[in-house]
Amino acid sequence: MKVLVLNCGSSSVKFQVIETSLEMIEANSDVTVARGLVEKIGLSDSRLSMDTPGRKPYQEIGEILEHRAAVERVLKVLAHPEYGVLKDVKEIEAVGHRVVHGGEKFASSVQITPEVEAMIEECVVLAPLHNPHNLRGIIAARSLLSDVPQFAVFDTAFHQSMPPKAFIYGLPYDLYTHHAIRRYGFHGTSHRYVSLRAAKLLGRKLEEMRIITCHLGNGCSMAAIDRGHSVDTTMGFTPLEGLLMGTRSGDMDAAILPWVMAMEELTLSQLNAMLNKHSGLYGISGVSSDMREIEKAVGSGNHRAQLAFDIFCYRIRKYIGGYAAAMNGIDAVVFTGGIGENSDLVREASTVGLDFLGLDLDPDVNRKAPRGQEMIVSKASSRSAIIIIPTNEERVIARDVVRVLGGVMPSFSVPSNEAPR
Repeated sequence: MKVLVLNCGSSSVKFQVIETSLEMIEANSDVTVARGLVEKIGLSDSRLSMDTPGRKPYQEIGEILEHRAAVERVLKVLAHPEYGVLKDVKEIEAVGHRVVHGGEKFASSVQITPEVEAMIEECVVLAPLHNPHNLRGIIAARSLLSDVPQFAVFDTAFHQSMPPKAFIYGLPYDLYTHHAIRRYGFHGTSHRYVSLRAAKLLGRKLEEMRIITCHLGNGCSMAAIDRGHSVDTTMGFTPLEGLLMGTRSGDMDAAILPWVMAMEELTLSQLNAMLNKHSGLYGISGVSSDMREIEKAVGSGNHRAQLAFDIFCYRIRKYIGGYAAAMNGIDAVVFTGGIGENSDLVREASTVGLDFLGLDLDPDVNRKAPRGQEMIVSKASSRSAIIIIPTNEERVIARDVVRVLGGVMPSFSVPSNEAPR
């Protein structure tokens, strides 16, 4: 079946059409029919671009004022007689939506009903910058494809299997019971996908493995996946916690915040901007938030860029050690995301000195690893595998749609792990 996958942001709509089925999922033979992006929604020079295998990329510029108009334009382009990929939009049998936050309400992907939509609305308070735009995409797709079932796939759902000892903060417990302040974790679709692929690549059962997944891009997170269940992850109540990122600070002493606010006379808005947009690799290096630019600067002898690189890799290495302790060992470490898939320097610096955990990188294989390919880059003698796996969150969304329709969608949570209210 053909599934339209939508990922709606504040001024953008990412989309893919993926052909898949239960049989194709098992054979890992899903087909991406087309992928594209609508950006600068709300402006007169909005841009729609689409890539189709075997064809010249398509692009158009023109006013698109809101999300419904953006989705409507996507459907027209997909079914255009000249450069489209569908004979008719009726070929779309389901729509899968990325929804950032499902709170504690969703532990798996679900078909969207009025009740589900209302619960997503309730989670807006937890993700005010994301869920409202995800909802706009849902409403737009439903109005334009009224007879097509809609599905929600949540970034947070996979991490609902974490036990309370991993997700409760050392704050007054009433803040959890009254305001749902806890660790939620994000990038769940990516962590789930690459852990499944790692088990397949190694010819082992996921239910028998302890895997650490490293999703490293502009936003970065890691997860400890014990026998198929996420038991800990680096991002927390928001995506700010954890690893050093492109422009986000990651872990820090919370007492710094009121101190800096007082010393620099910052407003809450300014403090939020500092932590999310002016920190991380960019804030330390003063060069860029892009690891490629950081590595170039390191090669030119820039000491602040070297410091940013070292901190970035040190935190990854430290979390690998911590998650190995949490799971009583490691069978595999997976690198994914733009940095994880493409930076051999980051992979090497992040795993050096971890031979006591059975991690033994093959520097030569790692250095020559081709981009965009699944590959084991540890030595044959390494007790634990080090693997590169390109992520594909849109494919996970399409697959979950098929699984829900087929009645075989598993829940990722463990009911006994619920914290007392």
